[in-house]
Amino acid sequence: MMLRIKSLENLHGKYTPSRNTTKSVILLPLIILLLIFLVYPYQSFPKISEVGTNNLNLNNNRSSSDTKRCNIFNGDWVPYSEGPYYNNETCNLIIDQQNCIKFGRPDMEFLKWRWKPYECELPLFNATQFLEIVKGKSMAFVGDSVGRNQMNSLLCLISHVAQPEDISQRYKTDAIYFRRWFYADYNFTLVTLWSPYLVKTSDVDPNGHSSNSLMNLHLDKADEAWVREIESFDFVIVSAGQWFFRPLIFYENDTIVGCHKCELKGIKDLSHYYGYKMAMRTALRSLINLKGYKGVTFLRTFSPAHFENADWNKGGSCERTKPYTKEEIKLDGYILWTYMTQVEEFIEAQREAKERGLQLLMMNTTEIMLRRPDGHPNNYVYGHHSSKGKKVIHNDCVHWCLPGPIDTWNEFLLYLLKMGSQFSLNSKLERFV
Repeated sequence: MMLRIKSLENLHGKYTPSRNTTKSVILLPLIILLLIFLVYPYQSFPKISEVGTNNLNLNNNRSSSDTKRCNIFNGDWVPYSEGPYYNNETCNLIIDQQNCIKFGRPDMEFLKWRWKPYECELPLFNATQFLEIVKGKSMAFVGDSVGRNQMNSLLCLISHVAQPEDISQRYKTDAIYFRRWFYADYNFTLVTLWSPYLVKTSDVDPNGHSSNSLMNLHLDKADEAWVREIESFDFVIVSAGQWFFRPLIFYENDTIVGCHKCELKGIKDLSHYYGYKMAMRTALRSLINLKGYKGVTFLRTFSPAHFENADWNKGGSCERTKPYTKEEIKLDGYILWTYMTQVEEFIEAQREAKERGLQLLMMNTTEIMLRRPDGHPNNYVYGHHSSKGKKVIHNDCVHWCLPGPIDTWNEFLLYLLKMGSQFSLNSKLERFV
């Protein structure tokens, strides 16, 4: 029997599909895209070394098996007995909110699976190889806390080879939300720039932010906090998603154009898809059109939450201990539409990037992570933290345990850096739209 995730809520707010959901989220092109996904499973991408990043050559010492074109995002989670790359004792850089082993998660089965593409092998993460590729360069993760979750995974994957210095305090930016690490032996800088909406925001309530407070989103203005920092980076990984399910008011040209769940008279409900679409468009265009930007950009696709049995704030949890199979769960509903909204904006931005001689690549992780309901902290971590003297009761089915399945994202990242190729619909799509 096909299983579907019932809860449409997450840590940042309750989502219920609007009756007025805007079908201008381009129904026909999205259907076309779905058909193309089925017809064209992969296509090689140009070598990353052909553009920007100081004539970076990422393709030395490739074996014959490496040269085979392969969609690494099409496969299955398979049993793997070797265990994780690190644990809470070998890596001291895991933050408590993701440290499932430290706080006594009773089962370890979630660590005994590995992603296996159908057409090739996904190489294990090689920390030395990664550091040699990024030597003398810089990498930034831009987006929400799930993006920061991936950066924390990367810190641990590298930790047995090199230890970084936390240089966040050297900068005027907020050291909590903009974290910076420096690997002196490799002259490599790793940064996370926290911007959950990617565009300019403000609280509607003059008293400030709360967990479900209404937010203003200026959909045509990228968040200057990250834009002014990013121009000189060699690699940028962009991601966002979960925060767009919150109550939001949308602005364009400093004028309200609609909202999502704002429940205000006279303001049209445009659904979260509209806000997500326009924010993605603005963020990607702003990045690739920066005058001095010559980096390689990766868009990591939407990471689904896995709340079951109840809403996130009403006891919803994620207690499963093994992945779903393809037969058990399907990419559909709001997760599919959110993902396809992102894919469409990626494809259009990719065309513009190509005209500028830049690489915009996709890290296509949505369906892969939809099948990992077992990989979240759930209540194993949050029961050990307090907020204003009260126990935090919300389970975390949004972020990922470290170590855990999110380490696979960095295996993908290294693979793409080595191969200089990526799943792309670009040239195939041009004949249809």
